[in-house]
Amino acid sequence: MWFSFWRSRDRFSLDELRYLTDQLQKVETVNEANKDFVVEALRSIAELITYGDQHNSSFFEFFMEKQVMGEFVRMLQISKSMIISLQILQTMSIMIQNLRTEHAIYYMFSNEYINFLITYKFDFRNEELLSYYMSFLRAISGKLNKSTISLLVKTQNENIVSFPLYVEAIQYAFHEESMIRTAVRALTLNIYHVGDGPVNRFVSKTPYDGYFSDLISFFHKQCIDLNGLVSENPQKTEPDRTTAILAAVDEIEDNLYYFSDVISAGIPDVGRLITDNIMQLLILPLLLPSLRLDAVNESPIAPVTSLYLLCCILRIVKMKDLANAIAAALFCPLEAFLPFVEAKVKVHVTNGNCHESHHQLENNNTTVDEQVGVTAELSKFSQVYPEDLTKQVSSTMSLHGLRDVLLSYVVSGNSQQVLGSLNMLATLLQTKELDEAMLDALGILPQRKQHKKLLLQALVGEGLGEEQLFSSESCSTKDGASNEVGGYLQKLKEDYGVVCSSSELGTSSRTHRFQVLDALVSLFCRPGILAEILWDGGWLLRQLLPYSEVEFNSQHLRLLRDSYTDCCNALVRETRGIWPDLLVTVLSDEWKKCKRAIEASSPRKEPKCILLPLQKSSSDDVRNDSSVSYGEKMCERVKVFVLLHQLQIFCLGRALPEQPPIYPPAETPGASRARTAGIAGSLPKPGTELLLVDTVPCRIAFERGKERHFSFLAVSVGTSGWILLLEEIPQKQQYGVVRVTAPLAGSRPRIDEKHSKWLHLRIRPSTLPFVDSGRPAGLGTPRKAKPKALVDGRWTLAFRDEESCKYALSMLLEEINLQSNEVERRLRPMLNLDEPPPTETSSDPPSVSSSSTVTSTSSS
Repeated sequence: MWFSFWRSRDRFSLDELRYLTDQLQKVETVNEANKDFVVEALRSIAELITYGDQHNSSFFEFFMEKQVMGEFVRMLQISKSMIISLQILQTMSIMIQNLRTEHAIYYMFSNEYINFLITYKFDFRNEELLSYYMSFLRAISGKLNKSTISLLVKTQNENIVSFPLYVEAIQYAFHEESMIRTAVRALTLNIYHVGDGPVNRFVSKTPYDGYFSDLISFFHKQCIDLNGLVSENPQKTEPDRTTAILAAVDEIEDNLYYFSDVISAGIPDVGRLITDNIMQLLILPLLLPSLRLDAVNESPIAPVTSLYLLCCILRIVKMKDLANAIAAALFCPLEAFLPFVEAKVKVHVTNGNCHESHHQLENNNTTVDEQVGVTAELSKFSQVYPEDLTKQVSSTMSLHGLRDVLLSYVVSGNSQQVLGSLNMLATLLQTKELDEAMLDALGILPQRKQHKKLLLQALVGEGLGEEQLFSSESCSTKDGASNEVGGYLQKLKEDYGVVCSSSELGTSSRTHRFQVLDALVSLFCRPGILAEILWDGGWLLRQLLPYSEVEFNSQHLRLLRDSYTDCCNALVRETRGIWPDLLVTVLSDEWKKCKRAIEASSPRKEPKCILLPLQKSSSDDVRNDSSVSYGEKMCERVKVFVLLHQLQIFCLGRALPEQPPIYPPAETPGASRARTAGIAGSLPKPGTELLLVDTVPCRIAFERGKERHFSFLAVSVGTSGWILLLEEIPQKQQYGVVRVTAPLAGSRPRIDEKHSKWLHLRIRPSTLPFVDSGRPAGLGTPRKAKPKALVDGRWTLAFRDEESCKYALSMLLEEINLQSNEVERRLRPMLNLDEPPPTETSSDPPSVSSSSTVTSTSSS
């Protein structure tokens, strides 16, 4: 029978469709002999129906008349072959996806065949079959609207009692295969966005409302798994660890975007369910308590992971009630979350994915007194100025709330905790769903928004706003913010049982603002924090104070000035270090980058940078004496110096220039060795002819047993300097050809202790790899490929006699000193804020001596 299937016929014709249908109707059982025919017939019918829907309506009329869908169901019932099941699901998916006419879709959905296939007990032990099944369900959901969705449900008394498409799909919402989970999410979103009232009530009522709590429970488990990767033993290779973290982060953020998409469907009950479950299953029992449990082994999640997750929730799940509930909870002390931490968090996830978390909060005084907290004493900071800010903020009083914990991390946490807290504060500041009163109470309402708010209050006749706008105690709403935040605290108590006293809100928002400034100033004065993290703090400071130092007090200014002076002295030391020739270039580049970073409208990095391992440079190894290691340290010091210098300009009320205030290059003296030899200014390339004046004959072997004779010369031109080895030209007396060049800086010349005619030099690379490529890998940015390691060379030059060796040494030291003096001269405006910035018409000052310092820049 099925051999006649292969006879010649017009493939896309009604006769072909009629023939295939007739042959299917003759099949009484599907076996090995005819299963190939059945598969091909099903596939061909799908093609013909799709073609007919767009070109010839008689095709679909025949399809309806002969009840071909009934034949599909019959094939499924009389077959035990998985291949038939696969083909039927694929055939239905193709037809549903490609049918365009409303009439055809209505017919497909208006009988029970679709629901029969949805609820059919397929053997899903075969993963491929499950994938085809989910594609079939997803294809159906793609054709849903307010008219077609009613064809797939059963109602009773105007209430839906059965919706197989939704019920069957959510059973696989937490399948181990991510493609299955993605299909379920797409399907559910298609259903939610139809906007059908009875369907909305169906999905948000028991027992199907449990799907939303299961979603958060599943997300809860993913958060703990992510923390496991973040806290993993660092012995694992960094690229593998970073790749694993980024994959987990993508999954985490995909889930949050799904929550956001569900909420955007506008189903009020569903939005409330997701908000409540996020608070009750995630925020209150896990994320907020974990901010202070870094020393407790039983904590299932580290503070850094918690900060990342809170940032992501605020950035992605844009719910006003959720955002303000999280912000209000930051005013609560840790004790307020004890009932949630002590209770068992039961998590049930469909499909066997379930877990249970139970942890006990330990004694609340663990490390509390050791942390540098922002205490009640800080409310007096504007009147009392102790000798040292750190001593003031490290009083033995316990922290008032989680907001103070965030500030304590800024003041005394490690680099990742500082980065996490800064990201959290930046995220709160940029969360549009947060009330301005909440930002004001947190102490992070931007100054321009404060002025706008107070001006509006003054214009509408509120005396308080006018009084504060024109008073020295401005930028502080004493009652309004406290009342609004108190309302959210009351809502926390009523909705979630979080009991939190509002006594802390009696403190003015101006005091809270000063606490944030205290923490940021303390951060800028901390050693050992990566410069790019300090730049993030600079961005936050500019958001809070975009105009000038109006809210800095004398203590802030003194501490910033002292730190700036220390950095100036460190920069002066760098002019006599290993890389003075790159110092001006690096400083100019970092100036522009820092200015862009702190003046940007948003932070430079996404919250996931909190989790990634911080870049370890070769300078982290104290035993590493390589010049590249010193170069990395130099770049780090320059970044810190640039930030503090720009903050000093900001404090003086000046605008940040586009370029750093440095002097232009000076003219090379006519009597210099470079001018005498005939060097124009740039590095002499090998093969360049120079005059052999003031050179010293020497010998060196670059290969074992192959000693060569050269003329040695050290020269400096501005901030550049080179060691040259020249070969005499027999045809031109007093002239030589450059054969070998090396950087002058960092050469560390010394005469051998046993052989007084030998001169030892260290030859560093001509440039730093990350300066060549533009910049090093950014904070939290994985390097795509490990750069080629650069190593230092060692030269030993042999001279004719001891006097020649000593003369070569003095030549090197003299040229190194000239080079360093020129670098220091050019940087002088950067080292002295009281000196007017250089202009194109200003004359160059005399060169500074090698013993100059910048202690004069420190204020008394």
